[in-house]
Amino acid sequence: MEPSPKALTIKQWAHDDRPREKMMSKGATALSDAELVAILIGSGTTNETAVSIAQKVLADAKNNLNELGRFTIKDLTKTKGIGTAKAITIMAALELGRRRKNSEAINRKQITSSNDVIELFQSSLADLPHEEFWVLLLNRANKIIERVKISEGGYTATTVDVRKIMKTALEHQAIGLILCHNHPSGNHNPSNEDINITAKIKQAAKTLDISLLDHVIITHGKCYSMADNSMI
Repeated sequence: MEPSPKALTIKQWAHDDRPREKMMSKGATALSDAELVAILIGSGTTNETAVSIAQKVLADAKNNLNELGRFTIKDLTKTKGIGTAKAITIMAALELGRRRKNSEAINRKQITSSNDVIELFQSSLADLPHEEFWVLLLNRANKIIERVKISEGGYTATTVDVRKIMKTALEHQAIGLILCHNHPSGNHNPSNEDINITAKIKQAAKTLDISLLDHVIITHGKCYSMADNSMI
């Protein structure tokens, strides 16, 4: 019985098929997701190229970059050939992507719909394993003054301090507020607690002549706007 042929190393590939060389000659957009991840990985093992390892990592994430963004170091290192250093490199690259998207969204400044809020928050909140509660502070033209994290908690809930929200709004001279928090469970519907805290914040804001414009619930799939559903 003949021994099985040994896999080719990336250096043995055709020049245009090597990820780094391909990026240099054709640009980053010409590379597949696996090739981009392979560049982050840097090197393979004795029996596997960086690209084949990257393909396995992506397969574990159902070939979905949003799902990959939810992976922890422990998740990534389950793949043979991915150690802690390589896992950290992948996670750092994904985090930079999230921050770039956030920067692009906040530079738009003016909020005109719930889709603007979703675009601003989904990339940073959807992948979190715990809840975070944020407030978007707006001026009279609905332009963003600041976005502020109010609290973070566990998988199913986070404590929200209404007084802290009002204090923050007054300090920034905000005219309007938009609330936003995530549901790690993936269920985009508001809970009774969500509805109750929204009512409390709306009442507190009203006494200070501040308008509560929306409360948006973020998941990695569908999101929910209370304003769009006539709940505010």
